[in-house]
Amino acid sequence: MVATLAQSAAILVFPGLMIYAGIADLTTMTIRNVLVLALLAAYFVLAPLAGFPLAAIGWSAALGLGVLAIAFVLFSFGWIGGGDAKLAAVTAIWFGPQDALVYFVYASLLGGVLTFAILQMRGWPLPSGLYRIGWITRLHERTAGIPYGAAMAPAALIVFPHTAWMANLT
Repeated sequence: MVATLAQSAAILVFPGLMIYAGIADLTTMTIRNVLVLALLAAYFVLAPLAGFPLAAIGWSAALGLGVLAIAFVLFSFGWIGGGDAKLAAVTAIWFGPQDALVYFVYASLLGGVLTFAILQMRGWPLPSGLYRIGWITRLHERTAGIPYGAAMAPAALIVFPHTAWMANLT
């Protein structure tokens, strides 16, 4: 009963926070630390309650630390933002070693499509009516970064239904 409730809570919490992260990154180019910490806390509360073995939780945490280390190297080169690095790490924790690679493949593919689309958009004149919409104007600036969280979030939503979080519920 407790495990089913924890899995049900995860089905609400994880996708909801990922959707928020994607929209926030797209519109503000920011993934707030409080959001990443909420995802982290939710995992470490819900995973044991859902019946995940402590060894699996430990491996997920180790994977998250490894992803964080690699992501911060990418951040130090200016290839991704700090929020993107932290979001990648916490998402890897949620998916664990068994599903993280699939997630990163989807995130890379969607990130490539997003990057191509934004770079193409930046080459076109922005219609005058869109200049009043701050986040669109920011995305159109040639010097602005790419909000990879906007690709990482849908990638997570694609992979989540196939994870251990959904086991025994379908």
